[in-house]
Amino acid sequence: MRFDDILIRIGEFGYFQRRLYLLLCMPAIVTACYMMILVFVMEPPEHRCKLPEWENDTYEIQSEEHRKWINYTIPPSNDEQHVYDQCHYYAWNKSESSPINRTVEACSEWVYDKSVFLETFTSRHNLVCGESIKTSVAEMVFYFGVLVGDISFGLLSDVIGRKKTFSITVIILLASSTATVFAPEFYSFCALEFINGAAVHGAFMVCCVLGLEMVGPSKRVWAGIPIHIFFAVGLVYLAGIEYFTRNWQYVQIAITAPVTLFLLYWWLITESPRWLVSQSRYDEANTIILKAAKANNVDMKGDKLVDLSTLETPKQGNIWELFKSKVLFFRTMILFYNWIVISMVYYGVTMHTGNLGGNFYLNFFILAVVEFPAKAMTMVLLNRIGRKKMHCTCMMIGGIACLCTIFTVVYGGDSLQPVTLTLAIIGKFGSAAAFGVIYIYSLELYPTVVRNGGMGMSSCVARVGGMVAPYVAKSGDLVGGRFGQALPLVIFGGCSVLAGILTLFLPETHGRKLPETIQDGEEFGRKPKGASTANLVISTDTINSISTGLNGKQLMKDEDFKPNKSD
Repeated sequence: MRFDDILIRIGEFGYFQRRLYLLLCMPAIVTACYMMILVFVMEPPEHRCKLPEWENDTYEIQSEEHRKWINYTIPPSNDEQHVYDQCHYYAWNKSESSPINRTVEACSEWVYDKSVFLETFTSRHNLVCGESIKTSVAEMVFYFGVLVGDISFGLLSDVIGRKKTFSITVIILLASSTATVFAPEFYSFCALEFINGAAVHGAFMVCCVLGLEMVGPSKRVWAGIPIHIFFAVGLVYLAGIEYFTRNWQYVQIAITAPVTLFLLYWWLITESPRWLVSQSRYDEANTIILKAAKANNVDMKGDKLVDLSTLETPKQGNIWELFKSKVLFFRTMILFYNWIVISMVYYGVTMHTGNLGGNFYLNFFILAVVEFPAKAMTMVLLNRIGRKKMHCTCMMIGGIACLCTIFTVVYGGDSLQPVTLTLAIIGKFGSAAAFGVIYIYSLELYPTVVRNGGMGMSSCVARVGGMVAPYVAKSGDLVGGRFGQALPLVIFGGCSVLAGILTLFLPETHGRKLPETIQDGEEFGRKPKGASTANLVISTDTINSISTGLNGKQLMKDEDFKPNKSD
């Protein structure tokens, strides 16, 4: 007997599991806020150089004299989207009659437009012009922290348990996130963001694992999708608090406050009985199992369900075996590339919100809401059209939509901004839907003996996409002009289309017996060598034995069976 057999007997997804799963989905709301908060915190507001010797200079024109000096002292930019050069000014003295033909100097101070953002970390510390690359560095450091957190807290949960690890991550997150509000300069801010990324996603991964370990085998695939719907709820919440506060410190406080509630989980959730069995802590595991059976209204006879020490533990293979086989290596590389691209597009399109034109907060909100129909479509169609077709369709539709923005941005400009936004929304829709598909598709493609390791590596590889996303999202700033505005979405679109095409080289898994061993994985989806319908020979004795078993009468004779070689 395996532990899954116990779950079938006590209820695969009864009241006990549903309650636990709902509690474990709540941290996904906070996780979404942390994963996307830097889109707001590191966004540079519209800005220009502060006029030297001009007291109380603001972005808004204060007087006709102020207007005159702005017009004369700020060189017009070649980029038609900006009126003034944001990084240089003419050296001048206010007592002079005209600053024309004076030397151009780099700005040391800036004034910012406060109509959209009252203050971001970028405007607080002047991370613009020559310092603008630091905004991408901060985002990259955060996602690197996510990668480290997935690995370190994943290993820790295997050593000390899911429940203790979750509590540790919550305490760390609460401390580091609170400290982030008071970060005095860039480098301490990056260090704290690294810890935030590691802690929040470490907690999220523990929730995913603990939730799935208590769900029966027939319900486990679908239990992986609803938690991502709670993730979308978090994005909507983030959009709301950003709109009403418009100050990065207040936003940080608003997403930190709910973390305190997760301290109560020490008394609300249970340890994973599956993990307790792996640690030979059978009495504790048995107590939780009996408690779950009682909550699920399963009548148990006696005080023990089964002798847990006799449970069969599947032997795990070496993850590196995926790279020794030519077939499995090829498939694994395709899966890894898809994980990277999906993560890059999913986060990158949202990071590009500020360059889409229109209302920043409305754009962010729409890109968050679009995830609800994306997840719903995944749940409805995944078993109807199959994993392969579903995933390829999502990647192709999202990719082509992103590629098409080059026409609306370069040739349409502001007049076609709603169309550009619509195409970006479709791109986000495709990546959000693909996130749900790739998880299940990978789960079913990896052989059982290396499935956990394969999924863990896939999750880590996906963080590479998150680390690359901010640099791609800011790549248009290096090019400038309308083409620069479209460039990030073009890159996202091209990578998505390629990922969709590569998916066609993978086998379909829906309705198929999943591979158990490495050899099963190599043969999965491949025709046996030498098999050909033209050379197919079926014994009439076999057919007659089947037909006789059905109705007790021989239906065919040897001379009646003449296979058509053309078939």
